[in-house]
Amino acid sequence: MTEILKGAKDRKIIVAIDEGEESMYALSWALKNVVTSENSKDTIFLLYVKPPPVIFTTLNETGYIYSSDVVATMEKYRTDVAVCLMDKAKRICKGLKNDVKVETKVGNGDPRDVICEMVEKIGADVLVLGTHGYGLLKRTFLGSVSDYCAHKVKCPVLIVKRLISLEDENKALVL
Repeated sequence: MTEILKGAKDRKIIVAIDEGEESMYALSWALKNVVTSENSKDTIFLLYVKPPPVIFTTLNETGYIYSSDVVATMEKYRTDVAVCLMDKAKRICKGLKNDVKVETKVGNGDPRDVICEMVEKIGADVLVLGTHGYGLLKRTFLGSVSDYCAHKVKCPVLIVKRLISLEDENKALVL
């Protein structure tokens, strides 16, 4: 594990991002603590998983038909969110490690499954995830993506917990 973290070889590092600031913090943390300047052959894979689309019936509860324009607009919004998040993540990478290779991947579906599949497909050396810090009850009902991935993937998983103090956070996170 320490060889992987210290840059023993050209590494493929997947950082899963979502709409929460926790994932951007995890990306910043990984760039500062995992990606080393001695190993400029590292590749960061930024992975965003679009949530499954809402299933629409042709009639809503009042009997109105959803037009294809409405459905297309909703899909465009999902795509725009992915593009904005990737742009933000790429700016963080450029600001902290200008020489690191960055690739973007966007998946569709359940984030737990898509992340695990992408780790396998890419042959990742490390998976980095942020954590929302849910309590036991919320984690029980909603599930934890980081916990699921930690048990399913075959590479080391770094779960980065966001700092509590704003002062400490401002030192660690550069957006």
